[in-house]
Amino acid sequence: MRNKRIAETMARLLRHARYEVLPTASTEDKVLAHVPRDLAVTVTASPGKGLEATLDLAERLAGHGYVAVPHLAARMISGPDELAEIVERLTGKGITRVFVPGGDAEPAGEYVDALGVLRDLGALGDPFEQVGITGYPESHPTISDDLTVQSMWDKRQHATHIVSNLTFDPGVVRDWIRRLRARGVTMPLLLGVPGPVERAKLVTMATRIGVGESTRFLVKHRGTLARLASPGGFTGERFLERCAPALGEPGALVEGLHVFTFNQVAETEAWRVDLLERLRADR
Repeated sequence: MRNKRIAETMARLLRHARYEVLPTASTEDKVLAHVPRDLAVTVTASPGKGLEATLDLAERLAGHGYVAVPHLAARMISGPDELAEIVERLTGKGITRVFVPGGDAEPAGEYVDALGVLRDLGALGDPFEQVGITGYPESHPTISDDLTVQSMWDKRQHATHIVSNLTFDPGVVRDWIRRLRARGVTMPLLLGVPGPVERAKLVTMATRIGVGESTRFLVKHRGTLARLASPGGFTGERFLERCAPALGEPGALVEGLHVFTFNQVAETEAWRVDLLERLRADR
């Protein structure tokens, strides 16, 4: 039996989860079959498929009644003119939320980081109600920890919330959140967590997103794969339970979860529903 406060924190976060998906041919059908309309769905952007795949899937999901959140990867946008076209296209479809990472691609034009896109969205009149940015609880491979925190401080006037990248260490999550808040970064946070992943299905999915892009995907996530697939290894439930005391602290401002589904949508929703049911018994 869990501590009541921990169970309440976990349940609150699970009720306010959103799912990240990749824009493959089967993604729309998976979302329609398994994701309730009260959960937001974010759509990643990959250099291999281009932004068109991201925008198209986000528009179709919005048409089905979902809160769709396209990823506007800064380095994949050529400049202010293309950004203005994207804004007009998305707002015309009723899309009110976006997520703005820097992205892994080589710059397609003027934008080398997310801040440039965020500033230009401001110049366009802040057309979106919610704008998310990336946070890095663990060290970024190419940017120092001090610079990542500084970056969030710089973006605070242009964004509404932070989405944390994956980490598997609850102590890292606790210390990072406290450091953010001590620095004066007060944007609400969505904690990034992986859904239940089967390695074979993940590899199969990765092969569908293009040879070069699949290689980048597997290299980028091979540490995640090893942790998730190891016997007795990482589980989202255990991770949330160990993070919950810090996530429920006054001033932590952790509002929900950003679940990396790796396109295992049915498995992820089944896990979330099952855990919520068991948490009700603990409360």
